[in-house]
Amino acid sequence: MLGGTLEGNGDAMVNRPGKIEQGGQGTLTFLANLRYEQYAYTTHSTAVLVPRDFHPSKPIAAEAVIRVDDVYNCLRILMEKFGAEVQASKEVSKQAAVHETAILAEDVTIGIFSVLEEGVKVGAGTTIHPQVFLGKNVEIGANCTIYPGVKVYQDCRIGNNCILHSNVVIGSDGFGFVPQPDGSYLKLPQLGNVVVEDHVEIGANTTIDRATMGSTFIRKGVKLDNLVMVAHNVDLGEHTVVAAQAGFAGSTKIGKHCLIGGQAGFVGHIEIADNTKVQAQSGVAASVKQPGTAVYGSPALPYNDYLRSYAVFKKLPDLFKKINEMIKKV
Repeated sequence: MLGGTLEGNGDAMVNRPGKIEQGGQGTLTFLANLRYEQYAYTTHSTAVLVPRDFHPSKPIAAEAVIRVDDVYNCLRILMEKFGAEVQASKEVSKQAAVHETAILAEDVTIGIFSVLEEGVKVGAGTTIHPQVFLGKNVEIGANCTIYPGVKVYQDCRIGNNCILHSNVVIGSDGFGFVPQPDGSYLKLPQLGNVVVEDHVEIGANTTIDRATMGSTFIRKGVKLDNLVMVAHNVDLGEHTVVAAQAGFAGSTKIGKHCLIGGQAGFVGHIEIADNTKVQAQSGVAASVKQPGTAVYGSPALPYNDYLRSYAVFKKLPDLFKKINEMIKKV
């Protein structure tokens, strides 16, 4: 299955994955990060995946060792085998509220207490879990999984092979208000929608606002963690990955293949180049124009500049003391 090379007992039986530091008879584990190498020599797992070029300093404790080119990708393949979901029965619950104009393709599952309003379309093989709300004219593609509590507002579109975890909200109003002479605010109607393209996964409690006009875009292959906030008219580029609690203000455009750490924040109306890396808790207040840039800090600086600056910052009290001593001597 993995194109690996076996060392040890080829008849060993495994029936579940396990952590290398815990393991147990019948478990298959892996060593990808050499910080965990010590556990390879004491693990109680039956089999262990290791990099093809790994050179152990002592005998590995597992019965079987499988050397592979890419441990993480092989682990992904095996986890899919181990964790193949029990298929829900392909049926529409009698206790779901499905409007008569809704169009359901073949092999669609609709869970109990879900609501599909007028004009909803659901693609073949998609599973809608219980208590999901799909507003008027929402479109869901084929082979999607929509977990309990998801809310998709009117006119929004979800592509094929997407996963929306519990309590995701797609298409809530953008944060748009017009200040008035008396200091009050009047709501600016949010008349656009959200377009989620194919192969997107969105973590629990993430919110994506509908555009004021036009569309908020989550492009092909984007992966969003839990508790991410995406404001109106944002455009997240293909295969960009965003960790938990990050936030994007309105009309920000993020390039392709970006890596964005947890709790990073972006001001509105800026553009971030392809392959940008943003360290966790960074505040990005200006456009990043050079592809492949890494930034850190708040406001964010080029990554290595920030590390050098922080090294000095930690020493500021001592430097200040020395400067004062020098001033007194002068």
